[in-house]
Amino acid sequence: MQDMILDDYQIEMENRIRNLLWTVSGDYTLEMKPNVETFLRSKALALYDGIKQGAFAKYYDKDLLGMYLVKKIFLQGLETPLTAIAQLCIEEAIGEKIASERPGIVRIRRQAFLDMIDQEFEILAKSPLGRLKFALLKEKTEGSYKVEDQIREWMNVVYQAKDAQDTMNLIRLIDQLYNKIVDPWFENQHGNLEKVLSVTLEELTEFGWEDYLSEEMYEEALESYVQKITENMINLEESQVTEEMEEKRRVKNKITVLDPKVLEKAYTYVELNFGKTYLSPLEEKRRNYHLCRDIHGDCSLYYTEGILKNPVKRNYQLEYAKKQKDKNLWTYHDKHRIVKRNIALLTEMLKRSLVLRSETDYVLSDRGEIVPSRLWRIGRTSDAKVFQRELKANSADFVVDVLMDASGSQRSRQGDVALQGYIISEALSNAQIPHRVLSFCTFWDYTVLHRFRDYDDDRKANANLFDYITSSNNRDGLAIKAAGYDLLQRSEDKKIMIILSDGKPYDVVVNRPNARNPQPYQGKYAIRDTGFEVRKLRNLGVSVLGVFAGEEKDLATEKKIFGKDFAYIRDIVNFSRIVGRYLTKQLEADS
Repeated sequence: MQDMILDDYQIEMENRIRNLLWTVSGDYTLEMKPNVETFLRSKALALYDGIKQGAFAKYYDKDLLGMYLVKKIFLQGLETPLTAIAQLCIEEAIGEKIASERPGIVRIRRQAFLDMIDQEFEILAKSPLGRLKFALLKEKTEGSYKVEDQIREWMNVVYQAKDAQDTMNLIRLIDQLYNKIVDPWFENQHGNLEKVLSVTLEELTEFGWEDYLSEEMYEEALESYVQKITENMINLEESQVTEEMEEKRRVKNKITVLDPKVLEKAYTYVELNFGKTYLSPLEEKRRNYHLCRDIHGDCSLYYTEGILKNPVKRNYQLEYAKKQKDKNLWTYHDKHRIVKRNIALLTEMLKRSLVLRSETDYVLSDRGEIVPSRLWRIGRTSDAKVFQRELKANSADFVVDVLMDASGSQRSRQGDVALQGYIISEALSNAQIPHRVLSFCTFWDYTVLHRFRDYDDDRKANANLFDYITSSNNRDGLAIKAAGYDLLQRSEDKKIMIILSDGKPYDVVVNRPNARNPQPYQGKYAIRDTGFEVRKLRNLGVSVLGVFAGEEKDLATEKKIFGKDFAYIRDIVNFSRIVGRYLTKQLEADS
């Protein structure tokens, strides 16, 4: 009964939004789909976004602006921040115009802003673009708001949208802001605004837009995507917050249960996003059977060398991976002198430690090879040791695994993580220590292990580290267990695993129906499991070091997982130095 009442109320609100839209635009043929989820989050925000759709169509050419956004994305612009910047500029361009024409909208607009400030604060505070939006909302509601100089500079550019005489002026401002805030290298790598606008319809039609869309929109992919972008660019809401609030409304226990037909397609989606696996179907099945048990019984493992090495087809994720690799390489070229110096220093440290292990020492003893020059001591002194014994250093072989967290929480540090992994890999290659470098993340119920280089690969394989890219969640315990499985198969006496993580194992499980382990992988549940896998490896003779690159408030979690063998780095650029110190300590132990 309550659901029926709620449905009736939603239909009533949809009609109200449509009526407001038509009244403001003056075009009663204009179609729009009222966003019920936004309405359930904030009535004022849903109404205001609907009003703006009509107002924008009245003052500007939404098709022209929508096509610009699609062309920018085609040239490897990022959809989410580009759309967010367009939303801010559109609001500035038409917000005051609407309010002056329809005084009743002033109250709705203000309440929409207040609701966004209240509901989106946490997510907006995490990024420069989010802080820009927050500052604009605060200034609209409070009259003035003190911000840092960089944010103020961007705000002044947004404010210019108020005087945009036509759609092209608006496009220029959006393009300028994107290139300032999101990707300062865009023009150098992909071209200026003129190049963006020169992209032809034929080029757009040939591109596979399916990965941007839900499956029911595949048939007319380009047309559907343009429509999607055009709708999203006007709404000021933070869609992630709306989705989270809708999820909490629908499901209280935070567990996502998918239809079996959807799960059958999951493997295909993983291939599209991370590239083909290098394992045979039989080996993949064997590993999943052996490793995905107990707490991970409802999960799967996926082994890949990355979407850049083995793509299924050209799609958005492939283009994004290319773009991120370019950024990683740009970071390397920008810091190449520092990188080369670090490689040389770390190589020297490792080689020195290996030399110490290979040295042979001689000590006096009561047995061994006789020393003629000491024979006179017999019967004349209490120190009657006339023999010399050879002490050989521990000549144990070494093998190293480097396991890097590639979840979404590392997104802002991608370039630095790739760089430090490269430094370590180069130094280990120079010291001729066999090593493997992996990253891990979790996508749906698949824990993805991306292999950049294998133990006995040539040094050239180290360049694969620049393919490093982050995504989704992280099921640390299963990733450590899977990496340790291969490491333990090695014949070397001394095995070392170095794990770079942020101390926050987190994976909201996507469960099969009737799953035995529906509990989300987070909090104490995940920490306990990750710590167990670390201790299990240590008991099997593997030296495990945790390198913490997260926020200080999560330090206690890292200590629980790794115990005394963990290093805290305030800045990820210290990664190679700290790892080098630990490696040399292990190399020199028992020498």
